[in-house]
Amino acid sequence: MAIESSSIAANLERVGNRVARAAECAGRRAEDITIVAVSKTFPAETIRAAHQAGLRHFGENRIQEFEAKQAAQLGFADAIWHFIGHLQSNKAHRAVHLFDCIDSIDSVGLAQKVDAAAAAEGKRLPVLLEARLSGEETKSGVREDELPALAEAIGPLVHLELHGLMTIPPYSEDPEGARPYFRKLRELRDHLRSALGLTLPVLSMGMSHDFEVAIEEGATQIRIGTALFGERAKR
Repeated sequence: MAIESSSIAANLERVGNRVARAAECAGRRAEDITIVAVSKTFPAETIRAAHQAGLRHFGENRIQEFEAKQAAQLGFADAIWHFIGHLQSNKAHRAVHLFDCIDSIDSVGLAQKVDAAAAAEGKRLPVLLEARLSGEETKSGVREDELPALAEAIGPLVHLELHGLMTIPPYSEDPEGARPYFRKLRELRDHLRSALGLTLPVLSMGMSHDFEVAIEEGATQIRIGTALFGERAKR
């Protein structure tokens, strides 16, 4: 079901106010924090309404679903499309063709596949490494102890640009429950900066219910779905 642009604009204003308050509390600038609108499962009409409301970064996690949306004429020249889900290696070429950045690299093998696909497309593709910090085996992401080796392995892959890290903590009703995971990701980023001489400007962490805590811990990119679009229909 599509959502009116005016409703999304009102939601975006509320989210923007929350971002501004959290940034001020952390001594940061709200302009340094990017909102990625998690548009997965929502129809093309909703994305068009979100674009009209002023959103420019969009996150999708299903290749086939996004292909159908693109077929519905979502060719905004100024939109940036993020792949935010677990990417299977055999879908790397389709993902690289469709998306402007891959925010969930979690293995050397996947990085190599994405690099080869980017070479074939003539792209230099921004990527994030997804870190699994909770120990939950059901979640994707590279383990903390494997993260430095994966970051180092990206270096020779000339069609990839390593921009930073992302993580999704275990869900907690209390947003404070996510703070240790957000803080850990920042510490890991800082360590990689020192050890490998990388800039890694992007920390992608925080969603609708906990992004204020993420901003306080250094998030530069937050992934917002429910607070913009409402609850998703059950599948």
